Amino acid sequence: MDFNIEIWGVGTPRTLRPIWMAEELGIPYKIYPIGPRTGETQTLEFHSLNPKQKVPVIKHGQFVLSESVAICRYLRRISPSVNIFRPKNNKDRAIEDEWCSFVYGELDETSLYVMRRHQDLKSIYGSAQNVVKSCRQYFEKNLNVVEKILAKNNTLLGFDFGLVDILLVSCLDWSTIYDIQLPQNVTRYYEHIKAREPYKRAFKINYKNVII
Repeated sequence: MDFNIEIWGVGTPRTLRPIWMAEELGIPYKIYPIGPRTGETQTLEFHSLNPKQKVPVIKHGQFVLSESVAICRYLRRISPSVNIFRPKNNKDRAIEDEWCSFVYGELDETSLYVMRRHQDLKSIYGSAQNVVKSCRQYFEKNLNVVEKILAKNNTLLGFDFGLVDILLVSCLDWSTIYDIQLPQNVTRYYEHIKAREPYKRAFKINYKNVII
């Protein structure tokens, strides 16, 4: 199958996800290593590709898609690879949806990204240390939910390695920037997943010029 996949975006946990998914699936792709705050997403050329002016974005032939979770799901759908867990019934699909929503909604958007806005990007959004502190506590609280699950499982769903693990580990990478102490089971899981060769390749590509 001629995938003809192009991926725009590097340097953030969200851009890591489609790169990592492509590496896990063995999908060949061309990478355009543009960052989110470099001005390259503000060009007319990129605006015509994605009016949101954000990365990551992929192009498959004439089809263009943004948003990291949607991209990862699409890549999994078009690939015949069995290296990634695929829900086999409605129950499994619903459980995956539940955890994807939890990781993206509670750990990413509500916690880590709000911390980024009012700490790393305070020149744009304003400094708000009380908000940063509250988000840190909220992240740690929700991570305890994950900690209990991982006491019995080597993956978040208890199945094979899958999409939810890509989302979770990208958030754990992100949390290291803020020196968040990971609980025991999460730490064990994190180190185990980071040993995967596709993760190592994706991490190197995504963070080539970034210290994380």
